[in-house]
Amino acid sequence: MTYDIAIVGGGPGGYTAAEEAAARGCSVVLFERDLVGGTCLNRGCIPTKALLHDSAPGADFAAIHTRKQAVVTQLRTGIEKLLKQRKVSVVRGAATIAAPGVVECDGQAYEVRDIVIATGSAAATIPVPGIDLPGVYTSNDLLEGEGVALSSLVIVGGGVIGVEFATMYAQLGARVTVLEATQRILPPLDREIAQRVTMHLKKRGVVVEASARVTGIEGEPGSMLVRYVDKRGNEKMVEAEGVLVACGRRANTDGLFSPEVTPERSRGALVCDEAGRTSVEHLWAIGDVVAGNIQLAHVAEAQARNVVATICGEEPPMDMRIVPSCVYTSPEVASVGLTEDGAKAEGIAVRTAKALTGANGKCLVEGSESGYVKLVADTETGAIVGAQLVCPRATDLVAELALAISLGCTAAQLARVIHPHPTVSELVSSAARALV
Repeated sequence: MTYDIAIVGGGPGGYTAAEEAAARGCSVVLFERDLVGGTCLNRGCIPTKALLHDSAPGADFAAIHTRKQAVVTQLRTGIEKLLKQRKVSVVRGAATIAAPGVVECDGQAYEVRDIVIATGSAAATIPVPGIDLPGVYTSNDLLEGEGVALSSLVIVGGGVIGVEFATMYAQLGARVTVLEATQRILPPLDREIAQRVTMHLKKRGVVVEASARVTGIEGEPGSMLVRYVDKRGNEKMVEAEGVLVACGRRANTDGLFSPEVTPERSRGALVCDEAGRTSVEHLWAIGDVVAGNIQLAHVAEAQARNVVATICGEEPPMDMRIVPSCVYTSPEVASVGLTEDGAKAEGIAVRTAKALTGANGKCLVEGSESGYVKLVADTETGAIVGAQLVCPRATDLVAELALAISLGCTAAQLARVIHPHPTVSELVSSAARALV
């Protein structure tokens, strides 16, 4: 069988690439060994947010997982219908790149002009005794099917996945402990954000231990014991019904290439240029499988649009310089562009201004917790170069600030935009006016 483009992996990057290529008149085959929608839709972004939305003390655990599954199924069905409408051939099974321009799946060979790898990532683990015991879970385990009801949970890892699960289980009334190896939770984000999220988690009863090195896990489901060394070098232990390992994710390339195909890799991930080209001609990669990539669904989707455009001889349409990051805690967290510390590290002189949720009518009406919108502007030009948000609807508001940074808007220009009252978006205009 012959196609113009083969996509390996049906997650956000993969199905977006398939749709984009098919819309340009290319013949497309998409290989997916599990469920269309990938990790993000089936056991990642979407189910996590559905559960966070519905979680509360006393909530019916089975009911919120049933609703989660209904949301996931509806979205996945919509994607499958769109692929069918685009006449994308969807092949179920594990694909192998047998040779340049040849993909094999279940004994069938497919000849193609270009191959786009979009196999995403898998949960990473750590070399700790007991890490493979029953009762030690990954995010997949807690999100799939009926989930795992726990009245107490130890989370190893305080990144985005860890703090979102901490928020969810705490909202359900569970006793939660977060053990983070670095000096603070959410290490990629602004220090002030980490401090604010830590404060909010502690108010919900979550124990947060930074600079904590896990040394061993023992027990059985329902009665687990985690041993660790705290930041002062003291040996400690914490008991819980279950343990979640949330130590990041690794590129998913297992079994993907035959010995005849050897693209350059870095720690298992594929090394690509800015256009998405690997070291093998006509072999491209997008999303989490790319070395050094920001592991976000919207990054994979944007790269998919750029790669397909490049393959088809067009200019890449997406601006990859400005990438918003979001954390769905309560209140929400979002960040885009430079932080104040990041700007200083790059030798850029900046001014900052902050608008507090305590002075915002909508936030007070909704009883939201303390937070802020912080803008970072170039001292010389006044251009907005970064923004950090800890407030209701932060994950929606950040898009306006990403647009402002992308267009080179100054604080004065942003301040001239009328924001409706009463809305959380007024925090943006308040912070902008403070910089003028």
